[in-house]
Amino acid sequence: MSERPEPIEYGELAILYQDENYVAINKPSGLLVHRSFLDKHETQFAMQMLRDQLGQHVFPVHRLDRPTSGVLLFALSSEAARDMNQLFIEGTIAKRYLALVRGFAPESVFLDKPLKEELDKIADKFADQDKAPQEAQTQFNCLHQAALPIPIGKYPTVRYSLVECFPKTGRKHQIRRHLKHLSLPIIGDVNHGDNQHNQFFREHFELRRLMLFATELSFVHPYTHKPITIKAPLGEDMLKICQQLGWPDQEKDY
Repeated sequence: MSERPEPIEYGELAILYQDENYVAINKPSGLLVHRSFLDKHETQFAMQMLRDQLGQHVFPVHRLDRPTSGVLLFALSSEAARDMNQLFIEGTIAKRYLALVRGFAPESVFLDKPLKEELDKIADKFADQDKAPQEAQTQFNCLHQAALPIPIGKYPTVRYSLVECFPKTGRKHQIRRHLKHLSLPIIGDVNHGDNQHNQFFREHFELRRLMLFATELSFVHPYTHKPITIKAPLGEDMLKICQQLGWPDQEKDY
């Protein structure tokens, strides 16, 4: 099953942070970061849209999966990109995500589970198929839990949790794969999730996206040396679901 969403015309990108060296946007779910030969039919990309919006070149310094929304940072020069990339390499940038998952998550768990690189049949045709698993670590904290008296499969109720995720490494689909390992698949994840619950959310909440949000990015600015924290809102659709699940419906609670 494909993660390719229905075509959407995205409006102006919401800018969360901007200075003379960097700019961060709130990337919508479904929007590709940059052009890819794997999605030749696509005409909209965050990088090109932001370039046109600002009237200058931008340089991506990290990426978000297409279905993930939230903080996406760009540099405004190749030099600024190089210096920010160094912070990512050194592991001094803190990333916070929120995920809506199936099941009751434990209060806190640190998962240290190496991941074998996920290779694409086309893009990674000539890559090393026998590469050893790479180190992967994620801290998970459960913020809220909810149970609904609706039977799905062999269980009389459905259980969900809102989980705070802090990846310490940056492997492909790390959060999604680590949560699947914990038997806490993210709602809307068609590759690593639970299709019965994905369908339930489509039918009962009219939700057709991956419920993974890049909510915060924190770092010490390479030039001003001041601590910077950039935050992205969850959006009305997610806050509405939180309210329906009996969780606080105010942005500040997340």
